[in-house]
Amino acid sequence: MLEVVLLCVLGVVAANLPFLSDRVFLVVPNTRLRKHFGWELLEVLVLYAVVLGIARVLEARVSTVQPQHWWFYVATLALFVVVAWPGFVWRHFWRKPGM
Repeated sequence: MLEVVLLCVLGVVAANLPFLSDRVFLVVPNTRLRKHFGWELLEVLVLYAVVLGIARVLEARVSTVQPQHWWFYVATLALFVVVAWPGFVWRHFWRKPGM
């Protein structure tokens, strides 16, 4: 049960990570003033794949990995985007002092 809770927390954190820094993948410094939205979208998709991979490894430790169809990935991606909403709002809509 703890693994499921930690996986959910990891998913929420991973969904919001691209919006917390101007660095690409939190490592590569950005030459522009702000990170382009395309980079943020790519980071969200890569982190979604990482969280799915971790979930698959955890599932393999407990039981046989069940095959998933396309609608599973669409539904989980939609959920991942929904939990990324606070980071997106903070990054793009929130007025920061001096901007």
